[in-house]
Amino acid sequence: MPSDAGPPDPPLIEVRDLRRTYVMGAERVAALAGVSVSVLRGEFVAVMGPSGSGKSTFMNVLGCLDLPDSGSYRLEGEEVSRLGSDELAAIRNRRIGFVFQSFNLLPRLDAAANVALPMVYAGVDRATRLSRAAEALAQVGLAGRTHHRPSQLSGGQQQRVAIARALVNRPSLLLADEPTGALDSRTTAEIMGLFQQLNRQGITVVLVTHEPDVAAYAGRVLTFRDGHLTDDRRQQPLEAVA
Repeated sequence: MPSDAGPPDPPLIEVRDLRRTYVMGAERVAALAGVSVSVLRGEFVAVMGPSGSGKSTFMNVLGCLDLPDSGSYRLEGEEVSRLGSDELAAIRNRRIGFVFQSFNLLPRLDAAANVALPMVYAGVDRATRLSRAAEALAQVGLAGRTHHRPSQLSGGQQQRVAIARALVNRPSLLLADEPTGALDSRTTAEIMGLFQQLNRQGITVVLVTHEPDVAAYAGRVLTFRDGHLTDDRRQQPLEAVA
């Protein structure tokens, strides 16, 4: 009997034969040398590798911050690797949330105003910005810190504000680049627990780290070396408490 089920959803991320070469003086460095991989919606993936392995370039391509020299990158089934700068900026603002090691919060703005910034750039009205910023802060456990400035928050709380900012436009993909690099081990466990909690809510997370202890919280680990994807393994994630 024919199935009533429709065609399967495309992978959230699908890259095929990605190549990116940088010219450094007289030397050409292949940061990505033909990488192919797919990530399904709802996965939690850690990206590992030594310095110069290509993991940061891979993350930059996924985040539409850099373009490959050749190959294909599809996000939610849409080919994005050949889009123009304005189209890429719109994708970054609406469909991808970014979390960085250094938090990148504006010191003169309180938590709510920092979280609301992506909505300002997206042209969202003020009332909606305030409502969604408060909702995002509550989602990361900071409902009582709405009007605190970064200097009044711990490092872990600042990173939670940064995660709330990444979530506020309800992106399809959350990209985190060494998000625990500036945190102590206890706070690292708390932040990784938060990422797991968000992932269980259906958010796709791709996280770059050089620390195996951090990668242990993901359900899948991609390992890069010399521009190649050398290992792709699934694992039972270490459970943390947010």
